[in-house]
Amino acid sequence: MELAQEQQPRALLVDGMALLFRGFFANSYGGYIRKTNAGLPTNAVYGFVKYLLDACKVFQPTHIVCCWDMGSTTFRTGQYAGYKANRPEAPNELLPQFDLVKEVVESFGIPNVGVAGFEADDCLGTLAKMYREHAEVFILTGDHDMLQLVDDRTTVVIMKKGHGNYAVYTPQFLLEERQLSPAQIVDLKGLMGDTSDNYPGVRGIGEKTALKLVLEYGSIDGILANLDSLSKSVRTKIEADLEMLHMSRDLATIRCDAPVELEWERCLWVMDRTSVANKFEELEFGSLMKLIG
Repeated sequence: MELAQEQQPRALLVDGMALLFRGFFANSYGGYIRKTNAGLPTNAVYGFVKYLLDACKVFQPTHIVCCWDMGSTTFRTGQYAGYKANRPEAPNELLPQFDLVKEVVESFGIPNVGVAGFEADDCLGTLAKMYREHAEVFILTGDHDMLQLVDDRTTVVIMKKGHGNYAVYTPQFLLEERQLSPAQIVDLKGLMGDTSDNYPGVRGIGEKTALKLVLEYGSIDGILANLDSLSKSVRTKIEADLEMLHMSRDLATIRCDAPVELEWERCLWVMDRTSVANKFEELEFGSLMKLIG
């Protein structure tokens, strides 16, 4: 896959778990799980490949990296034992596909990145910060928490329902759609918590009240500086949960200083078709061959 010499550098940072889980559930409807003749489940990897190649076609990257979680124990679980404690176990058919998908990514010549003790989000945030000096950065994910990473050089692409359907968030679009700045995404989560990640924020304050407060006072710091201006009910709730408010804001903050080292040149997107075709043949992905030319 040769690149036009005049193309401006563009990095695609892929949230591997988001694509893999989406691929699994999109390709297991009706209870049918795609498997090789030897019985190896491949439905999630199959979906992952389709999503990845579609994004490459749409966003035309010159460089690609794929980031992964490295287990459930991170510095956030050290801060708050309940963090993500409500997550169900991965389906049995998905388990062998965690390693398999990384083999497929390697066959494309794309680096796999993950750091023990950190989440894929932190790796994505760190790489976005590193690479924004070299290129326009696009982060491909399904996770709206990533919107805090949007800036003038970093675009967050949220995968929506339906193949090839994306919401493309620049600072301008984020402001138009949600009336929020990227930093305010974190403040909103600090106040209202996150049921998916299992931290509570301020008990009794939901999304509607949290949004109203953030829009009115700009940030959690702005709210705390104006506690006397709040209704007695809201003020009482915040004062009763100050420690959890600060912790929830910290849990919601994506770290952009994770110990990730990956040279820019290693991410160059030049696909070795033979390598990919061999992997597709091994996994019996004949129907995907047309996608690699």
